[in-house]
Amino acid sequence: MNINMSIAKTIKTAAKLLNTPVLIGIMLGVSVIGGAFSPTVNIGPSPELNTPLPAEKAVKTIKVIVTAYSSTPDQTDDTPFITASGKYVRDGIVANNMLPMGTKIKIPELYGEKIFVVEDRMNRRKSNYHVDIWFPEKQLAVNFGVKTAEIEVIEN
Repeated sequence: MNINMSIAKTIKTAAKLLNTPVLIGIMLGVSVIGGAFSPTVNIGPSPELNTPLPAEKAVKTIKVIVTAYSSTPDQTDDTPFITASGKYVRDGIVANNMLPMGTKIKIPELYGEKIFVVEDRMNRRKSNYHVDIWFPEKQLAVNFGVKTAEIEVIEN
């Protein structure tokens, strides 16, 4: 058995275990036809995956207060792991009361080119010019503190 057949067999086994043959095949650059793997594996780089994405264009810059929160009942409502948009919390989620749900933002002074998405809301007493970043642990949120920074609203 050559190396391509061995890799294809390993990927096929993993795909069966995870019940996601097409996704695993695409992620690893394997030829997938009708859910079955071809014995040929393209180990080299995929041209589709190496095509640079268009640069995210900032349409507005806003100076805000930046704080952090975590999924604890004292910092959220009675569903601490579900955002106001109905999605589960994850890295890259922010809360804000001014921007529409789904708005993408950057905080270049603090996070460079990382993209955040507005998926949550804050208590009404908070200003519209306030962004709250979700953290997986309360202590991380506390350590973040309070900062002032400019956010870039990204063109959707």
